[in-house]
Amino acid sequence: MTTQTDIPPAETGGERRSWLREHSELGVCALLLALGVLVLTDALTMDVDIAQRGPVGPKTVPIVVGAGLLVIAALLALDVLRGGRGQAEGGEDIDLSEPADWRTVLLLAGVFLGAAVLIEPLGFPIAGALLFWGAAYALGSRRIDRDPLIAAGLSLVTYTVFNNLLGVPLPAGPLMGVL
Repeated sequence: MTTQTDIPPAETGGERRSWLREHSELGVCALLLALGVLVLTDALTMDVDIAQRGPVGPKTVPIVVGAGLLVIAALLALDVLRGGRGQAEGGEDIDLSEPADWRTVLLLAGVFLGAAVLIEPLGFPIAGALLFWGAAYALGSRRIDRDPLIAAGLSLVTYTVFNNLLGVPLPAGPLMGVL
């Protein structure tokens, strides 16, 4: 004979939400798992000419990274299911009770999009200088006397390192003959 106490209560929507809220880190595990599968799939389906391979081929690093992502996802999921919780961010100099500064976020997004559009016609040195100067302005710097000079110098150094030292070709734009 069964009594009312023998029948487990039906799981309500509130209890399910509470469990999901307590284990929200599982979302990060799912993201890491999906990213690991994507990296491994891409690495294993990579078409590599046998003549280009050395002792360590171009598949090695992506396979190691993909496997590492899968291992980290599994270990994190195990920790979360055993009751592990991430520490809430206290923020060093951030007041978490204040709302987000959407003006700064939108300015930065506009600066990045502008640089992406201008990099081909103007070249990296000019578009990069505008990117660095715009980012400094969006983040609060108003030093018109030095910010453009620092941005131009940083952009030229970045262009030189990538284009000349690392062999990553970047568009020079109108400065093609000069640089």
